[in-house]
Amino acid sequence: MAEYLVTLERINKYLDLTAKAVAKVSIIADEGTEGFAKAEDILGMVNAYHSDAKFFLSEGRGDDAFAAVNYAHGWIDCGVRLGYLDGKGDWQLFTLSD
Repeated sequence: MAEYLVTLERINKYLDLTAKAVAKVSIIADEGTEGFAKAEDILGMVNAYHSDAKFFLSEGRGDDAFAAVNYAHGWIDCGVRLGYLDGKGDWQLFTLSD
């Protein structure tokens, strides 16, 4: 079994948290607008990092998995904070502005 500096339980907690965040958000801008394209780009990065995290975990690279999932959540949090994504007022999943 691989040894992690970050526990498997903690990695899975953040994988689940980010998956919940992805399921909750929606794009604010109308399709075909620059804002919509930026939101799609943000979500593409979120999905890529989340996928990387799962891959790293499957390879026994828990520390890399933890780093990748935190990048994923940082991207989605940024998208909500900047107003490209709607976080539905969820203060537990996102850092919302006042």
